[in-house]
Amino acid sequence: MIFKKARQASPSIVFIDEIDSIAPRRGLQTSSGVTERIVNQLLTSIDGLESLERVLVIAATNRPDIVDEALLRTGRFDRLLFVEPPTVAGRLEILKVHTRSMPLAEDVDLNALAAKTDGYVGSDIAALCREAGLTAIRENLKASKVTRTHFETALKQVRPSIDAEGLKFYSEFERHLQRERVAPRRDEPAGAIYR
Repeated sequence: MIFKKARQASPSIVFIDEIDSIAPRRGLQTSSGVTERIVNQLLTSIDGLESLERVLVIAATNRPDIVDEALLRTGRFDRLLFVEPPTVAGRLEILKVHTRSMPLAEDVDLNALAAKTDGYVGSDIAALCREAGLTAIRENLKASKVTRTHFETALKQVRPSIDAEGLKFYSEFERHLQRERVAPRRDEPAGAIYR
C-alpha cells in the first residue's frame, strides 16, 4: 500500500525507520511465519513488477547485522551509509537546538558540554537536556534556570549510546558488506548478477 501510494505521488521518498524490526533475517525468529511474510512482501514491493521509478526508498537501523541479507544486496538498497556519531561541533549544534527554549544559567557552557559528550548521538543529547531540565524542576518546582550542576547530574544519568566497541562493530560490519558485494558467493558462478 505504501509503495503504491509512493508511485502515485512520485517523485516521493519512502522512509522506513528501524527496518530491523519489520525485516529481520529470516529464520532468526520462531514466529508463525509473519516476519517472513513481511520480509517477502517488502522484497516484492521493492523489486516488484511495477517500477519504483522516481521513488526513493531509504531505511535506517541501529542493528544492520539482523536485517535480512536479501534487502542488503545490490539493486535493493544500493547505498549503505554509516552515519557516525556527531563531532564536537555537531554536538554543540544539537545542544543549541535542544536548549533553545530552555532558560540557561550563566554558568552553562555549551562548548564545554559538547566536549564532555563524546559518543552521544542526537537522541542522547535530547535526553540529556530533558534530564537537566527535570533535575532543575525536581530540585525546585519554581526553578527559573537550568544550571551547570543540573547538566552534570544529568550526565551521570544519561549515558552515550555508542562507545569504541560499538564503533568497531559498525566499521567491521561495513567492511563485511563491502566484501560481500564485491566477491561472488561460493555457491554462485563468478559472473552472477545479484539483486
